[in-house]
Amino acid sequence: MTGGRQEQRSAPARSGGEFDAVVVGAGFSGLYMLHRLRDTLGLSARVFEAADDVGGTWFWNRYPGARCDSESYFYSFSDRLSEDLLQEWTWSERFAAQPEILNYLRHVADRYDLRKDIQFSTKVVAAEYDDATGRWTVRTDDGGQVTATYLITAVGCLSTTNLPDFPGRDSFRGESYHTGVWPHEGVDFTGKRVIVIGTGATAVQAIPEIAEQAAHVYVLQRTANYDIAGGNRPMDAEDGRKIKDNYREIWKTTRETGFGFPYHTANRTALSVSDQERQRIFEEAWERGGFRLGTTFNDLLLDEEANETAAEFLRARIRERVTDPEIAELLSPRDHPFFTKRPPLENGYYETFNRSNVTLVDLKKAPIQEITPAGVRTADAEYEADIIVYATGFDAMTGTLFKLGIRGRNGLGLQEKWEHGPHSYLGIATHGFPNLFMITGPQSPSVLSNMPVSIEQHVDWITDCLRHLRERGFDTIEPMPEAEDDWVAHHNEVTQMTLLPRADSWWVGANIPGKPRNLYPYVGGVGTYRQICDEVAARDYDGFAMGSGGEATAGGFTGVARAKFLDVVSAAAS
Repeated sequence: MTGGRQEQRSAPARSGGEFDAVVVGAGFSGLYMLHRLRDTLGLSARVFEAADDVGGTWFWNRYPGARCDSESYFYSFSDRLSEDLLQEWTWSERFAAQPEILNYLRHVADRYDLRKDIQFSTKVVAAEYDDATGRWTVRTDDGGQVTATYLITAVGCLSTTNLPDFPGRDSFRGESYHTGVWPHEGVDFTGKRVIVIGTGATAVQAIPEIAEQAAHVYVLQRTANYDIAGGNRPMDAEDGRKIKDNYREIWKTTRETGFGFPYHTANRTALSVSDQERQRIFEEAWERGGFRLGTTFNDLLLDEEANETAAEFLRARIRERVTDPEIAELLSPRDHPFFTKRPPLENGYYETFNRSNVTLVDLKKAPIQEITPAGVRTADAEYEADIIVYATGFDAMTGTLFKLGIRGRNGLGLQEKWEHGPHSYLGIATHGFPNLFMITGPQSPSVLSNMPVSIEQHVDWITDCLRHLRERGFDTIEPMPEAEDDWVAHHNEVTQMTLLPRADSWWVGANIPGKPRNLYPYVGGVGTYRQICDEVAARDYDGFAMGSGGEATAGGFTGVARAKFLDVVSAAAS
């Protein structure tokens, strides 16, 4: 899509005006939210997007091998947006690559004429609530500002890159790239010596592609991951027919399951079957690919002994595929349980370490000391390179929210309020910040799910909430402190029931120095969370105060959210 076309059809080049709602971000979340605000509710809305096109994550992440880790046919908008679109669009691969996902989102923007209300190449630098008017003032980096009744963040959970401040980082004489802000023209690795720092999801996708071109690749690994076979392949006509014939049931199932996938976690424990049967179940899930291995038994995230059965199964797969036993051992995680970090899906990653032009470097044994003009020096060697690739992840969940400069009642900053960790109600709103909605915010399922499913649930809930306010003659809504405290306590209690706190993952903020250590996503399950949110809404938005002109005085709190969770769990156990 050309720049001229965007300029012709996008919002005015300089921000200004009054709107019912301002949305920050034009990825999956922002596009769907704009459609709902404008075309469902008839509200005026302005979307601000830092990039020069739609796409969000899929605009920026163009590194080699970038693709979704949910299967394409349910990593998309559902029948909640359009049954016709589901039938029209055909995915070419089981796990779509970045260019195809970006083209899909561009198609959605065109189909619903969304660009006319999006201002591209514009960053929000401040969003301040005016107690006197009950409106948000949003300032942008072009010097403009707008006001709105509602402020909705659609900034994604993985959109602020983490670039560690290694000593000497700026002294490197070669080329440096972060996977999260990859050059749109691509990078030519032909004949180059390349250092890749990190072995998370982006590295697992990029390293096999880079190794095909480069003269030599040094992979600097601090923590080995449990990487699951992706099993990517082209989608054929028969695949498309079966999927399109069953889309209604597929989407119904995604909304009910724990992770937002169209398959349920089996109702059995890992140790309730024989070793032989358990091995067969694991192997079947492995062959089918994707995250199915994590849904083979219902106690893999609850019981350490059960988890170890899956962990050892995966380590055995690594030993089968990596010819050097020492390298295989280095690639085999032993310091955290399986699925306590989001496991990358790989397609040929382990076999890459059988190549003569790939060297695995153990940073636990010899940590990085500094970046030098020639490359990277660890505690026991210096590795020279022409290119350094930082596959070092993101300041997840809160990083981008804090960069927006959000200030609520009495000038309270969101970062100041969350100094010791997020404090929200349902992960969608926070006390002291009226009419602020956070799509897939911290303490909602978000990154512990198939993201489009959680995005749609949040957008639809916000849409229904705004309709409810209008029907009541209100324009202000804000969580009550007691409801927020109860949700945070419930979130922490559910977290402690699992093995997730055992890993130093970005899920708990461990990758960012000084970041409060909490589990940022809600682990109660996508289907359960949906029922909780629906019950809160059905009980006149229990835990929210409502009113007009900035005043939020009507409402009460009876603990519906926690009670609904207990009801769902009890019903599942019976």
